[in-house]
Amino acid sequence: MENPKTGGFAKQNTMTTTKTLDRLFSNVTISRVWFFVLILIYLVVAISVVATSRSEDSIMLAGQPVPLRSLTGAVSSLTTLCTILLVAYYKKPGFVVSLTFLICQFPSILMGIFLGHNFISIAGLFTNALAIVTIVLLYRNGREIELFQNKLRDQAATDTLTGLPNRFACSEMLAALEKRNERHAVAVLNLNNFKRINNTMGLATGNAVLSQIASRWREAADHGLTGTVDFVTCQGGDEFSIIIRGYRSDEDVLKTIRFYKSLLEEKITVDGCDYYLNASIGYALFPEDALTGDELLSCANAAMYASKRGVGDERICHYSASLTDAERALETERKIRSALDNNGLFFVLQPQFNINHRLSGFEALARMRDADGSVISPSEFIPIAEKTGLVDRIDHAVFKQSAEYFGELIRKTHTDSTLSVNVSVRHLMKNDFLDEVREILKTTQIPPNQLEIEITESIMIDSVDKALQCIGEIKKMGIKIAIDDFGTGYSSLSYLNSFPADMLKVDKAFIDKMNTNESSKQYVAAIISIGHVMNFAVICEGVEKPDQLDTLSSIGCDFIQGFIWGRPMSPEDATALVERSMKSA
Repeated sequence: MENPKTGGFAKQNTMTTTKTLDRLFSNVTISRVWFFVLILIYLVVAISVVATSRSEDSIMLAGQPVPLRSLTGAVSSLTTLCTILLVAYYKKPGFVVSLTFLICQFPSILMGIFLGHNFISIAGLFTNALAIVTIVLLYRNGREIELFQNKLRDQAATDTLTGLPNRFACSEMLAALEKRNERHAVAVLNLNNFKRINNTMGLATGNAVLSQIASRWREAADHGLTGTVDFVTCQGGDEFSIIIRGYRSDEDVLKTIRFYKSLLEEKITVDGCDYYLNASIGYALFPEDALTGDELLSCANAAMYASKRGVGDERICHYSASLTDAERALETERKIRSALDNNGLFFVLQPQFNINHRLSGFEALARMRDADGSVISPSEFIPIAEKTGLVDRIDHAVFKQSAEYFGELIRKTHTDSTLSVNVSVRHLMKNDFLDEVREILKTTQIPPNQLEIEITESIMIDSVDKALQCIGEIKKMGIKIAIDDFGTGYSSLSYLNSFPADMLKVDKAFIDKMNTNESSKQYVAAIISIGHVMNFAVICEGVEKPDQLDTLSSIGCDFIQGFIWGRPMSPEDATALVERSMKSA
């Protein structure tokens, strides 16, 4: 086991140095063994140079006697080649060995010249000097290139603001630990409400706060204050991660996380202002929770998001299989896309009645089938569709299908009832939305005055000017407008007064509490009163009990929608209901 007193960054530097030495031999075109082979060749050739320079013998070449001395220069060139190869491929080790050999040759050459009167060796002095200059320049240039490459690598692996290793460095460390099958844990820390500092005090202050946090955690890791080996990284923005090693039990991991959490929660002072922060933290263990670095980080992230929802004590949550919300969301998104591409979306119709129980219309509700034919709850797929930007495609599919059906129903029964369809803010804000509505009216032949578009009141906050312009165009077509879930948002009455709506829809949440809470009852009565003052009709959703119906009738509600008079039904059942309603009229 590694020494737990060793700081995280000190340990990182040791690993980096080790990797650099490994690359010294592994990232070359010849193997480590050839380092020693080149040295051996150099020594053999150097001995040969001395032998040939002193020999009086000759050899026969092409029938002519050639003195061995004349070959000294050619053999000496081989030693120069060996030194160049050593420096080029083996950097500092090769340079040190080559320089040592070349310097050691000078005494031998000088002795041969002055004591042996072997003046032919004078050329060897200049050859050796030239070889030294060559390898010095080669090593220096190679060193500069290597330093530049290391600088680029450090920049690529370091967060510029905090100086901590970044996401890339975190992934590399996890990959190395996975390869060594070394036990470790990953904690992901997300600062809560940090955007408030940026928004109120400015980015410079926010950056200073992040730098102080990073400095505290770096010092703790460098000095091994937790008793474990820690590697702190910045994942970007207000999110950090800690790779923890050298622990004996899961409790040690939790103690380390609590230590970093306590450092974070200490007062931070910037420009004379004090700030107090906390974080939502999730962690996962290798190999208990995941077997790869990517999976481990994903598990820690899932646990972190769970801690934001209040799962776990002290805002610290250990990953468990029950926290796979992200995985379920991805699977649901896949199902939505499949349903959109393979006609898996359909609609049902919930009837709407006036307070006297006369059918007034239907609301088209989106439904979705899985590949096996089972129906997926809208409470499951609608939130995912909103987050992934697919809700406008769902809106369009339900709008088109239900309008085609209703156009046929009107032509068949001559009903004067209204079709109400939901349109999301995202859908309404699309540039081609009005063209889409015109095309549906044209192809389905549904009378505009028998079509109602429901929008949420949040549109009056998000993009009121564009919304009013778009809704004004819809009204010019003769289509009705309903404000859905009224009372759940924060819209201004001044906006509402200028909003060209026909209907207010009171959310089910208020109807549920209406007869058990007097303030809820008064709230519903106030909404109905406001609607009537502004010349809007009012419909209450989610009416399920007779006493709710009685109360709504007494406070002046105009229309009712809920299980008490009608559950969502198939188009065939809706047709039958219209026919019965017309016969009894």
